[in-house]
Amino acid sequence: MRRRTFLQGVPVAAAGLTMTARRGASQGTDAGSSLVAFFTRTGNTRVIASQIRRAEDATLFEIVPVTPYPEDYETTVAQASRETGSGYLPPLTASVGDLARYATVYLGFPIWGMTAPPVIRSFLRSYDLSGKDVRLFITHGGYGIGNSVDIVRSLAPGARFSEPFSMECDQERRTLEQVTGWLAG
Repeated sequence: MRRRTFLQGVPVAAAGLTMTARRGASQGTDAGSSLVAFFTRTGNTRVIASQIRRAEDATLFEIVPVTPYPEDYETTVAQASRETGSGYLPPLTASVGDLARYATVYLGFPIWGMTAPPVIRSFLRSYDLSGKDVRLFITHGGYGIGNSVDIVRSLAPGARFSEPFSMECDQERRTLEQVTGWLAG
């Protein structure tokens, strides 16, 4: 295969792999009796979700809002703040087929404005997690998990919770600040 032909085909192959990965994640990828449901904006939470899926032989389900959040970080922060303040619950693109078959639900999300993002609230309002073991994995930008655990517990009152896993992942904010500083200087 000539180098030029190969290089021309790379974007097409990558697009196909991305579409396949997204389709599998949105609809759920079958595996064992655990579900890994997650929302991510930058990909940090997806990395953790994928590791849990592999380690637990679990089904992976990406929580995706019908209307994607903006690419711009500050615009997303402002929108999430408005949604949280108004109680808006964004509609989701897909649903978990048969939640009853899962004994354990790993639920992952980033912290937005010191709380669980509205899209996670939408997910939780859509399902009864009573009797399920819920294991939270949370990413944040350095300010901690805020009231997110209390919010999740209030929206899944019959679930059993274990200690959440949280991890600081603020590369986006730091990167934006550094690049802005560099451009200004």
